[in-house]
Amino acid sequence: MANKVVRVGSGSAWWGDRIEPARLNAEKGELDYLCFETMAEATVSAAQVRARRDPTFPGYDTYLDDRMRAVLPACIRHGTKIVSNQGWINPTGAAKRIVELMRAMGHTGVKVAAVEGSLITDRVLQLTDRILENGRPTATLASTLISAEAYLGAEPIVAALAGGARIVVTGRVADPSIFMAPLMHEFGWDPLDHTRLGLGNGLGHLLECGAQVTGGYFPDPGFKDVPEPWNLAFPIAEASDDGTAVITKVAGSGGAVTLQTVKEQMLYEVHDPANYITPDVVVDFTTARLEQVGPDRVKVWGIGGKPRTPTLKVSIGCTEGFIGEDMFFYAGPGALRRAQLARRILEERFRIVGLQAEDVRIDFLGLNAIHGPATPADAPEPYEIAVRVAARTKTKEEAIKVGREVDGMAVSGIAHTGKRVPHQDRTREVIGVWSSLVPREQVPATVSYFES
Repeated sequence: MANKVVRVGSGSAWWGDRIEPARLNAEKGELDYLCFETMAEATVSAAQVRARRDPTFPGYDTYLDDRMRAVLPACIRHGTKIVSNQGWINPTGAAKRIVELMRAMGHTGVKVAAVEGSLITDRVLQLTDRILENGRPTATLASTLISAEAYLGAEPIVAALAGGARIVVTGRVADPSIFMAPLMHEFGWDPLDHTRLGLGNGLGHLLECGAQVTGGYFPDPGFKDVPEPWNLAFPIAEASDDGTAVITKVAGSGGAVTLQTVKEQMLYEVHDPANYITPDVVVDFTTARLEQVGPDRVKVWGIGGKPRTPTLKVSIGCTEGFIGEDMFFYAGPGALRRAQLARRILEERFRIVGLQAEDVRIDFLGLNAIHGPATPADAPEPYEIAVRVAARTKTKEEAIKVGREVDGMAVSGIAHTGKRVPHQDRTREVIGVWSSLVPREQVPATVSYFES
């Protein structure tokens, strides 16, 4: 087994990621495993909100059909297994849907597993104590609680693969764990072997953000250029039993795999490089070693690991009111002074209509919308400005006032106001995400099997 190499490829880095690179990996990546990560922190809470409003919503990734139709033919043909957290709040439903898609394609006898257990909404207030962000009791969230999901690790995925599943669908699982589980299964790594799991989880972290390690979110024209950034491929790891790997991509695709791209992704969202906490292991990136061993080929080794924690992180979604938002525009000489007067007009009109808001922002896109008060006082005056108006309120009725007053700027504003027609909903519910910890033994996972 020492010479065995397992090829694990990325299929997505988040819900809205592109589908064509996944198809490319499935068709030309010569993969043993194709792994999809489609859940940002707010994804499950947003899914719970939609489920409350729409009883027909199935609860899994809204792009599940598109992704599976794109990759299933090649994966079945090449014997590539699939691991995905596209189950969101309904992994069983997602697994059954994949079975339906395969039957429609004529693929029978393929075992699909659903991993359940991450959703603990009904128990979270009993299992947790404090909110990590502010130290307050989690019980204070009771009246606004929508959903709670514990971050499971790789073990239930490994169990599903050991049970013969060729496709494994999960709910909330830590991003690196999705990519490490195939390595644990193929190499027989012990779940408590923190040395190997540190290496494996580190590799999972390099793959979890998709194209970010192949040149996505990397180019800065003239400073950090990559070829054909419109044709980025998702990364592939050629992993060995000792935890070393080569990060690469499909030959002929755009982007690049270099020491720079790998280093940027290695440190992405890692607050403490010596203690990157995951459900499986605490990863130590400070001992990592990298070497460019060929075009678009970076060897990675030496990533360290420490024993896993006795607790799992829980992401708790809560309702936190509404946001009302709209914008209008000015262009040409004097755009800035007109925008400044428009801001004053809106501030006064919000007072007239008694807007009850916890926060109000009136930003000038093109001047200060990103850096806010940190914008230099002598910043060049832009030729055109979009005025973005947003308010956070406790009720939808108050949030609606924002759009109503912006509408008034069309004929009760100042010269040269450009107003868009508000075809879209200008109010949205705010979902806050809080964190807590739960003893890992209180969150058992279950695996169910289905066959096409």
